[in-house]
Amino acid sequence: MPRYQLEVAVQPQYLPEQSAPDEGVYSFSYTITITNQGEAAAQLVSRHWVINDAAGHGEEVRGLGVVGQQPLIRPGEAFQYTSGCRLRTASGTMHGSYFFVAENGDRFDVEIPLFVLEASASGGAPRRVLH
Repeated sequence: MPRYQLEVAVQPQYLPEQSAPDEGVYSFSYTITITNQGEAAAQLVSRHWVINDAAGHGEEVRGLGVVGQQPLIRPGEAFQYTSGCRLRTASGTMHGSYFFVAENGDRFDVEIPLFVLEASASGGAPRRVLH
């Protein structure tokens, strides 16, 4: 088993009650679960997101921690949080990476796989997740 093995799972959801399609505002939430399947504890220090809408508009977001936290995730543990974004179109994608520091000082990045944000009348999660 690799010493550092953090898995990222994403569950996106369209938020019709916070959207205004006539004004080009589509709101989404996404719940991220980061599971430490490795042998060493590591702290999430920062995030980097690449957000693209269907019209080709892109945005990069960088910042410390996630939702105001920099969690230490021990082997066998998981950390989950929910955040959100707005797009100008009814669909788009997000992907990125997390920067971690292990307890011994090693530094490494963990990929956030590409996922689809897609508005639906029901507000449910899309059926497509890209890897």
